Amino acid sequence: MIRHTALEKTELHRLFRTKQLTLGGNRTLRIYGRLDCRAGKRMKAENRVFFADESEALMNGYRPCAVCLPARYREWRRSQ
Repeated sequence: MIRHTALEKTELHRLFRTKQLTLGGNRTLRIYGRLDCRAGKRMKAENRVFFADESEALMNGYRPCAVCLPARYREWRRSQ
C-alpha cells in the first residue's frame, strides 16, 4: 500500500504505466476500487492509497467499491 501524498507526480505516472499499481483506495473509508472509478476520483489526495493488486487491498482490510466493483462488493457483503 502506497499513500498518494508520498509519491511525486512523475513517479505515480510511471507506476501506473508499468502496471505496478492497479487499484486505488480510500484510507479513511477502507474501500478499494479501480483507478477509473467515478467515486474514487472525487476523494481527497490525502485519503488516497494505491495497491498493486486485489489481494494486497484485502490483506490491508479494505472492502470492494460498490460503484466500480459491484459483483465483488456483493460477494464481500454476503460474507459479512
